[in-house]
Order: sequence, then structure tokens, then C-alpha cells
Amino acid sequence: MEKQKNAVGRRKEAVARVYLSKGTGNITVNGKEYKNYFPLMYLQNQVELPLKTIDSLNAFDVVVNVAGGGPKGQAEAIKMGIARTLCEVDPEYRPALKKEGLMTRDPRSVERKKFGKRKARRSFQFSKR
Repeated sequence: MEKQKNAVGRRKEAVARVYLSKGTGNITVNGKEYKNYFPLMYLQNQVELPLKTIDSLNAFDVVVNVAGGGPKGQAEAIKMGIARTLCEVDPEYRPALKKEGLMTRDPRSVERKKFGKRKARRSFQFSKR
């Protein structure tokens, strides 16, 4: 891999632009170390998962710009973006990443509020008198 590769990962309202290049395992999210950006351990594990799946946690440097959504959505968007860039680097990684479910875009998002309802589906409280 002579040039850096890039891809986009999405989850809910979060969009992550991921740039991957050969390196020593540095992961930077919006200019910060990912362990500082995501202080919760399970979110850090989400970000590392694609690299752990192919046993190359220290083989690539990852730079991410992420916007929108909350921390969990952002972490999962980054996870998908990293998986997509790894497939660009080497198509042989795809079966292992697909088996872990990292190549599938999670389509779930917040349902819109309907008129005549308090939320998307919740009705107002019924009063008989």
C-alpha cells in the first residue's frame, strides 16, 4: 500500500471519514487520541474491532473526521469506515470482516414524530372524563 486509502462509515446521524495509511497503530479522531475522544472502554473496543479482527492493530495509522450523532453512533460509524478502508487495502480481509458483521450498514435510525401523537408512536394520555 503506497497511498493512503479512505472510506466513509455511517450510523444513525453520525458520519465518519476514515483515512488509513501504513504506520504504527495510531488512531486519531478529530485531532485527538481515540482513547481521549472515547473515554468509555466499550467504545474504544468498537473502534479497534476491525483492526483486531485481521490481527493488524499496530500495522496501520488511522485518521478520522467524525460529525453528528452521539458517542456510540460515532464509534460505530468509525468501526464501519475502518472496515471499508481495510477492504480497499486488501480484498482478502473482506470475508473475516463480513463474518464479524462489520461490513453491514446498520439501517436503524430515529423514527419521525407523527402529528396527533406525543412521540413517534406514543399517544397522548386518554381521559374518559
